[in-house]
Amino acid sequence: MIIESLLDTDLYKFSMMQVVLHHFPAAYVEYRYKCRTTGINLCPYIDEIREEINHLCSLRFSEDELSYLGNLRFIKSDFIDFLRLFYLPKKCISVEESNNIGEISISVKGPWLHTILFEIPVLAIVNEVYFRHNSNNLNLDEGRNRLKSKINLVLKDCSLVDLRVAEYGTRRRFSKSWHEEVVDTMKNDMFHNFAGTSNVMLAKKHGVLPLGTMGHEYLQACQSLGPRLRDSQVFAFEIWAKEYRGDLGIALSDVYGIDAFLRDFDLYFCKLFDGVRHDSGDPFIWGNRILEHYRKNRIDARNKTLIFSDSLTFPKAIELTRYFSNACKLTFGIGTDLTNDLGFKPLQIVMKMVRCNDQPVAKISDAPEKIMCDDPDYLFYLRKVFNLPDIRSS
Repeated sequence: MIIESLLDTDLYKFSMMQVVLHHFPAAYVEYRYKCRTTGINLCPYIDEIREEINHLCSLRFSEDELSYLGNLRFIKSDFIDFLRLFYLPKKCISVEESNNIGEISISVKGPWLHTILFEIPVLAIVNEVYFRHNSNNLNLDEGRNRLKSKINLVLKDCSLVDLRVAEYGTRRRFSKSWHEEVVDTMKNDMFHNFAGTSNVMLAKKHGVLPLGTMGHEYLQACQSLGPRLRDSQVFAFEIWAKEYRGDLGIALSDVYGIDAFLRDFDLYFCKLFDGVRHDSGDPFIWGNRILEHYRKNRIDARNKTLIFSDSLTFPKAIELTRYFSNACKLTFGIGTDLTNDLGFKPLQIVMKMVRCNDQPVAKISDAPEKIMCDDPDYLFYLRKVFNLPDIRSS
């Protein structure tokens, strides 16, 4: 089967899940799958996808896996006790043929605490099932050569000695086996230039650093869970800081766009958080605005970290390194370009939270195509509250 361990997911799912356990255990949410790639017909594979998800719902954490998680300094013992009883509830996920010909509909509804781990493995399942049937003439040696060429771009240039690349490609991967080969190759060939992986299972297996802090769904849910919509971003950061007290100090900047983020990310948060992650919009413009914001708040940005993770490639990471290297610390999270570059067109699929406690939630990205909301009126209202221009959701 594709998913054989509940650790086969990204670290930020566990860091968010711990916050949910301690602060929002009664939250009820809805996630919805969307394929942004046109002309993809997954209906012939729907039974196979269901079978894989049924297997996913049968998995439990082993004591060895729980011991690994418990040794991460920010994971608390009561969370491990909860995970000892945890499983993904099959009744909370639905996989059906969509009204649109050739498309499938996947939705998850249930307690946030019990459904938060669905997203990453479900997307990995859809990807791998699709490519099982649509990768004729697969040549892994071609993929290996591409990977080696990317790594050599870094190794052959002594000016890139401090470039740090993390693997972020679980949900976008061509297959589980290729994903593992990528991580193993990066560990063995890149040495200190390899920062680690977002995938907890592979971090455990290969003895590398698991990486991740917060995801978009956390800040989206706080639109419903916070005391006032306008303060939801501030509320999310404050709860995060209360939970982790200095650990996992990278803030996500693009749930409401960079303008709204900078209005809320005041001197207190500039000092409190170790850095900021970029996930949409022009990375050079974004980076310059973050650095200018630190300057205005009298913060030495050389002690802060900017993490770039939006559709990155190695050449783009190198370009960003040369541009920003003297101004701050840098890390690059690369996904699709690592785990799904084997000569086939990758799928653009996502599974986003669309409701929390029966209220709509939304992400207003710096990239309009990344907006996902099932309530246009709420999206309009959200833009008004955060003083953002009205751009139609894609």
